[in-house]
Amino acid sequence: MKKILVLGAGAQGSVVVRHLDREAPVKEIVSADYDPGAARTLVKGLKKAKALQVDANNIEEILAAARGAQLIVNALPPEFNPTVMEAALKVGANYQDLATGPVKACGFVESVTRELDLSDKFKSAGLCALICAGSAPGLTSVVGRHGADKLDSCQRIEILMYDAIWTKRFIPFWWSPSTAFGDMAMRPTIWKDGKFVEVEPFGDPVIEDLRGIGPRRMVYHQHEEAITYPLFIKGLKYAALRYGGANLEYANKLYLHGLLGMEPVDINGAKVVPLDLVCRLTPPAPSTPQEIREVVEEGIDIEEGALVVRIEGLKDGKEVRLDNYINAPGLTEASKKYGMSHETAITGQCAFLFTKLFVHNRIEHRGVFPPEALELETREHYLQEAAKLDISVDEIVETRLA
Repeated sequence: MKKILVLGAGAQGSVVVRHLDREAPVKEIVSADYDPGAARTLVKGLKKAKALQVDANNIEEILAAARGAQLIVNALPPEFNPTVMEAALKVGANYQDLATGPVKACGFVESVTRELDLSDKFKSAGLCALICAGSAPGLTSVVGRHGADKLDSCQRIEILMYDAIWTKRFIPFWWSPSTAFGDMAMRPTIWKDGKFVEVEPFGDPVIEDLRGIGPRRMVYHQHEEAITYPLFIKGLKYAALRYGGANLEYANKLYLHGLLGMEPVDINGAKVVPLDLVCRLTPPAPSTPQEIREVVEEGIDIEEGALVVRIEGLKDGKEVRLDNYINAPGLTEASKKYGMSHETAITGQCAFLFTKLFVHNRIEHRGVFPPEALELETREHYLQEAAKLDISVDEIVETRLA
């Protein structure tokens, strides 16, 4: 693979670029961002990468940057996905993104299906577009499909995502605050009894006993896997994601106060969108190794987390539950080992591993699809490669003997 264009020089895109620089088959990497300084900083010291300023709202600029590329990795917010996918088709490049939503232009289900609807065009061009290919979605998609294939019939898949990192310095989220608050303010979509159903934000709280942590409160949360699982895993009756942790509880309080609202509110004659105000005032996640190290050294009040993909169904006529615990470095370890946050360490590196499948020609499918559609051998290889980057999966099997 001679040339790869990586759009976005932020937390995730930077990890992909740095890893690609060490891949022998890759001859040229273009790191493109609207902020030319971010791209130039990223490529310093790298052998194969060059920086380029690109406005992803302008398809002509994307086309110019992508000329001669065999792959476009889209590490931008999902609003840009349709334009970047169109550019990939025009230049004849394969495509990868990390998420499909949320976006203001359409509902969450449509944010997924509008990309899948381009499958025939990519297939006709002999191209592959791998969507939702980060950690969650991405790694969780692989694990969900892997577990479902072990059963004779898979009836339920639920992701349990618990993130309780609370530092002395006020940092409510270790990814984009606008994305985090936007996700939490939305009505989550779940798959129930053969159809997509919207439920209340922060709704249907349950207490889950998480390994190594204990009982924790978790609620429904918007995520792509609840859309892609039922579209690519036959027979599912239920698919959802539940989220919990200190930042979830913080956002819940803001939601109850109406501060995550998207409708303008009149304040002394000025129209203010509460969510916009909250996002504007929320400090961004630290991004540089020095910033992250400083936050860790200042002190951490809480550092615990869990990511579980729970698969339930029948095997040899017996009810079986597979709890797949995904292990990855926490904030302290990721900062010390990689100079990254825990969020970047898992999402950026999982995204790179999907890119690496392209680099080494390990994806046979053509068209548009999420990681659930990857072949068994490819999924197994992916999990083996993830383990080399300290991202592993422990499977706990529960079944009734009679």
